[in-house]
Amino acid sequence: MTGYVDLHCHGGGGHAFGDSDAGTRAAFAAHRAHGTSVTLASLVSLPLEELDRATDVIRVAMSHEPGIVGVHLEGPFLAKGRKGAHSETALAIPAPHLVEEILEITGDVLRMVTIAPELPGALDAVQRFASEGVIVAIGHTEADAALTAEAFVRGASLITHGFNAMRGITGREVGPVGAAVADPLAHIELIADGIHVDPTLVRMVFAAAPGRVVLVTDAMAAAATIPGHYQLGDLDVEVEDGRAVIAGTDTLAGSTLTLDRAVDVCVAAGVPRELAEQAATTVPARLLGM
Repeated sequence: MTGYVDLHCHGGGGHAFGDSDAGTRAAFAAHRAHGTSVTLASLVSLPLEELDRATDVIRVAMSHEPGIVGVHLEGPFLAKGRKGAHSETALAIPAPHLVEEILEITGDVLRMVTIAPELPGALDAVQRFASEGVIVAIGHTEADAALTAEAFVRGASLITHGFNAMRGITGREVGPVGAAVADPLAHIELIADGIHVDPTLVRMVFAAAPGRVVLVTDAMAAAATIPGHYQLGDLDVEVEDGRAVIAGTDTLAGSTLTLDRAVDVCVAAGVPRELAEQAATTVPARLLGM
């Protein structure tokens, strides 16, 4: 690999993916300046009409920018109690007709989708998306380890931003990340910015799941640019000291991370640089089939 591969990135350089063709390309350029050569353009939960428009924008940008290789839908099939920086009004139940409509809207560019497996019909949706070659990630969920393991059996292969918007690991319930550690085919996203996951825990996950950690940025528009006020979907976001939160709250709203810094944070946490580099290059590339 000649550069980093980011499976989960919403924007950067002051722009969000899907807002405009020029903005989408500028967002990627901001990350390319920090070593990213391939990215998925992540979209937060959106109403179908807005999803259609944003997907069309990204489709056009992809025709000009080969480094943008597809779309990641972080939603709308997420748990309300774990929605994080997603608008509750845009969340939905994965009814079969809605899954098919989303596949029709995004079919030629959809590469990844995040789903909460406890929702009615979610396991069938996991299987349906996986049957189309879409990477299915488990996230924004109340699922326990057993249900997460069942989602892996049905075709899921990844945990979205491990430890965030999900159950943690405890003495009697290891949650989604624990289920992924136990499954040799499952992968775990980590946002290694020193904010989302404690550095000691980052080091522990690398040791527990060698070759299956995927470093992602989950970056929003404020990545690689100045602090201030931004939008994530229809939510107002405040960015200060590298920390992005929903305005007026302490709820994290993505990150301001770039993958070069994620690698450095991992190394500072005690992860061998070679393993950290693999988690930002060959491991996500393998998931994409590259």
